Amino acid sequence: MDKKEALEKLKNEMEADIDLPLYGSANLVFGEGSEDAEILFIGEAPGRREDELRRPFVGQSGKLLDKMLAKIHMPRERVYITNIVKRRPPQNRDPFSEEIQAYTPYLQRQIDIINPVMIATLGRFSMNYFLPDAKISRDHGTATRINAHILVPLYHPAAALRSRKMFQELEKNFLELPKLLKDAKTV
Repeated sequence: MDKKEALEKLKNEMEADIDLPLYGSANLVFGEGSEDAEILFIGEAPGRREDELRRPFVGQSGKLLDKMLAKIHMPRERVYITNIVKRRPPQNRDPFSEEIQAYTPYLQRQIDIINPVMIATLGRFSMNYFLPDAKISRDHGTATRINAHILVPLYHPAAALRSRKMFQELEKNFLELPKLLKDAKTV
């Protein structure tokens, strides 16, 4: 089975899993992009627009993400974008820890299928899945090896839209991604 088929099988399995939190109250937003992506971006959970379109990062945060990707000459089609929780929490609240725990086995399988060189987490929830003791304000932009992957925590684009300082930090960290990726591939 190739990667595309494996991702489709995983998506169908998630659609059928009625025990997953938020099942029936929101659409599944599985993820999209290249199954051969070198960089996998992981956010926290879909928002209203993502729920409507069943696509990750298509609202205002997604527009900013697309601009950042354009700055590093890496179109959305060359990366893979998903969330840790794959259904929208009510009123766009933060995901609960039990929701994160329920979705993470599926996320891990997604990571295993794509097998990216780099995982870029967008915000503290996805960062803390990999680095439970990390603080986004302190650790954003710092590359860490996690098994076979380089992990780079980044501010969430939604936070960057609300804070000029976070926007500048997100942009700075994004501009460093190509070098970090190149370095990771030569190790």
